[in-house]
Amino acid sequence: MYILGISAYYHDSAAVLLKDDSIVIAVQEERFTRIKNDAAFPVNAIQYALKTAGITVNEIDVVTFYDKPLLKFERILETYLANVPRGFIYFLSSLPIWIREKLFLKTLIKNELKKIGEINFKKTKLLFTEHHLAHAASTFYTSPYHESAIVIIDGVGEWATTSICYGINNKIEVIKEIRFPHSLGLLYSSFTYFLGFKVNSAEYKVMGLAPYLSAKNELVLKFYHIIKDKLIVLYDDGSYALQMSYFSYPYSLKMIKDKMWEELFGIKKRNEEDDLSNEHVALATALQLITEEIFIRICEDAKNLSGSKNICLSGGVALNCVANSKLMESNLFENIYIQPAAGDAGAALGAALATYYIYFNKQRKDWSAFNPYLGYSIEEEELNTLCKKLPIDKYSKHDDKELIDLVVKALAEKKVIGWVQAKMEWGPRALGNRSILADPRPTDMQSRINLQIKKREGFRPFAPVILEQEASKYFEMKQVSPYMLFTFPFKAKWRNELPLNFEENEIMDKLIYPKSQFPAVTHIDFSARVQTVNQEQNKKLFLLLQAFMQETGVAMLINTSFNVRSEPIVMTAQQAFDCFMKTEMDLLVIENTLFYK
Repeated sequence: MYILGISAYYHDSAAVLLKDDSIVIAVQEERFTRIKNDAAFPVNAIQYALKTAGITVNEIDVVTFYDKPLLKFERILETYLANVPRGFIYFLSSLPIWIREKLFLKTLIKNELKKIGEINFKKTKLLFTEHHLAHAASTFYTSPYHESAIVIIDGVGEWATTSICYGINNKIEVIKEIRFPHSLGLLYSSFTYFLGFKVNSAEYKVMGLAPYLSAKNELVLKFYHIIKDKLIVLYDDGSYALQMSYFSYPYSLKMIKDKMWEELFGIKKRNEEDDLSNEHVALATALQLITEEIFIRICEDAKNLSGSKNICLSGGVALNCVANSKLMESNLFENIYIQPAAGDAGAALGAALATYYIYFNKQRKDWSAFNPYLGYSIEEEELNTLCKKLPIDKYSKHDDKELIDLVVKALAEKKVIGWVQAKMEWGPRALGNRSILADPRPTDMQSRINLQIKKREGFRPFAPVILEQEASKYFEMKQVSPYMLFTFPFKAKWRNELPLNFEENEIMDKLIYPKSQFPAVTHIDFSARVQTVNQEQNKKLFLLLQAFMQETGVAMLINTSFNVRSEPIVMTAQQAFDCFMKTEMDLLVIENTLFYK
């Protein structure tokens, strides 16, 4: 049985094809169209999935969409009526779109699929699953646990913004939920907007900014109390309510009331290219502290309600690796699992798995080793076509050992390498198959990659990828981290002592001071967003790390996504080559071919 799961029309459109409960392919539409967070119907992703499986669209047995549009429209209507007359213009402008596209989504999906090929909907079922059920299914059914608490926190699905569920075998039960307009995800997005970053895309930048000031900083404490006193009411069980007089997202295209926020915090809304001040950093720090506090309380409630020693997380907030690590440190649960595509793209996987396990009542298989390398694979013909366009001295082909020896030598010489291998990763993090790699020891490496290659903000930290068996030598860590979804502090022996007045410095002054012996992957608070690798997960990356350790004594490399600012991660050989040529990367590796500038 072939099941196609689809997410679309909001952000991060994706398609996932199952054969029974085995994943054939999982791909995001943005990787094909090169439109970051593309919301369009994933035509290209579906076509590639069908090509990979060797089937036509008419051979799909079930298509499942990750949302219930009528429930969402009910929320839109009720929200508008509750806010009359505010938002009348917004309502009038959006209503035709809802009537034409969203209310008749069933017809729209059918028409889009018919463009791909002839399909008989008397044979092929078209189903819709609730948004938070898709999120829950995406993480629980791919986890190694037969029973678990499940927590989903995001912006909003149909009505739910936060859900506590319990999964056992092939069943998922919703225990408790918080409903729109009260949303931790939308609170975080509101601050993302106020701090000058893009909503539904750059929330991770706010998380990366937060550690530049201490939780004890006077300005941080001031903003923390303003947020708790004016913007949100917290309850002991983790539930919360936003003070909606400060927010405009229920009835407007804007997240917040700018002037009210400027008066509340005493600072102007930042524009994207403005310099970051300590006030902006303090606001990000205060928000992160409150997010972690709410997140832990919700997980405590999930523990009390489920009685489980396991927890599975999903939704956009589950990509907040700092909050995830705080949960790990709390020892509330013995085991924590997060599916690597925790955002809306991952809900396409959840929609398909919910169909198989719940709709068809199939028994679960053992998912003890989820494979995140589920995407586009570069064919030999594609690579040869690229090589034919180039002078013979601009590339060379090698066997595995020769290639790794050459790359390790280049890395040890402080060269920056584009690294493209096998199938693309599933989710927003590059996990070693579409990565930029470099030595983490040079003091200028972070600024060099940020400004000359990634062309992004200088404050952004880089993540280390490290041999699993060596990780505990460098980091204080309680479990492996194969999907780069937790942060861990460097052990004291690797840290540098900070100057006495370090906290008082401006952000860029803090940035240039080396915090450890591996400054390019050490964040301001001595933490790192770690990816651990073993031979079974990614053999070639494992061998490269092993060879780098033999050459330098260091078992880790910088691993950042292979893209530049505002572009999706590269997918094809041509995309990788084009990105390589327009940046100051030194070498490009695609499979076993080495490209030179």
